[in-house]
Amino acid sequence: MMMVDSEHGMMKVDFSKPKIKRFGGSNSQDEKEIPMHEVVDFSAMSLDTLPVTSNLNLGIVYKLDISNNNIQVIPESLTARLLNIGVLDVHSNQLKTLPNSIGCLSKLKTLNVSGNQLQSLPRTIENCRSLEELNANFNQLTRLPDTIGFELINLKKLSVNSNKLAFLPSSTSHLTNLRHLDARLNHLRSLPDDLENLINLEILNISQNFQYLEALPYSLGVLISLVELDISYNNIRSLPDSIGCLKRLRKLNVEGNPLESPPPEVVELGLDVIKEYLSEKMNGAHQKSSKKRSWFGKLRKYGTFNGARVRQVEREGYMPDYQTIDGSFASPRNMGMGMFSPLRIFSPKHYFTR
Repeated sequence: MMMVDSEHGMMKVDFSKPKIKRFGGSNSQDEKEIPMHEVVDFSAMSLDTLPVTSNLNLGIVYKLDISNNNIQVIPESLTARLLNIGVLDVHSNQLKTLPNSIGCLSKLKTLNVSGNQLQSLPRTIENCRSLEELNANFNQLTRLPDTIGFELINLKKLSVNSNKLAFLPSSTSHLTNLRHLDARLNHLRSLPDDLENLINLEILNISQNFQYLEALPYSLGVLISLVELDISYNNIRSLPDSIGCLKRLRKLNVEGNPLESPPPEVVELGLDVIKEYLSEKMNGAHQKSSKKRSWFGKLRKYGTFNGARVRQVEREGYMPDYQTIDGSFASPRNMGMGMFSPLRIFSPKHYFTR
């Protein structure tokens, strides 16, 4: 229950009478009564410090929202007492650090620390092994904990866009339950070489790393669940041949890159033609490269490449009236508005006209 102290204008939380949740029928001998999880909302109150009163039982708080304030510090003692918290939202404050005691939150599933001034995350965050969603967008992060991927085994969504990350730790490739990785608007120079364990990754956005990101790892071809790939506005000249093996890929955005392979005339024909071009290129060249031979075996193992020859794309004199796009695709052609033009995403129902 929320109460306002009219004399001091202070918001308090009253847990003297917790809500009761009943299990079983009214006539059941096994009927039990337990306090329901509480939601404590201190958001958008222009707070500089947390107004935690003595009657606040932190042990039964499931969600704590202190977002959109001016809070600079979260007390270590407060965090350590949030024993049953599942959702912690501290976005849009003035935090420069997170308390080390955040590692005590063994039941935490959602953590939103976006829109602060964090330069790093405490290593103890690795102890939050129930964590499923971590949002650290719009901070000043220069690196993530090195072993984050070994510990946060239940993580499904990792959002670290709009930071200063130069790389993702190699342990990222061990986030086997990860569905969504958003690392756009950073200073990424590379991705981990071995991504083959990200078997559930469906969305990968590494766009707008601009001049920093020049190449992609060949292991992209074993991301068997990948549906959306956004690599727009980087400095990539060549797509890995293995991308042609991504059977589930439906959206590909390569806008704003100085692509040479595939050439522009192939890119213009859309996603399916790009995949066929890359598959053909890999199928014909894998015997010439020991590195490609090693990945060829992995691609077969993961079922993303069947070794079948695909038709050769005729690149000269090909002037169709329109081209159907199976899966959304953004073309780099006609970028008249410059690097920051709106992304042009074509839906599967639209036609592509040269």
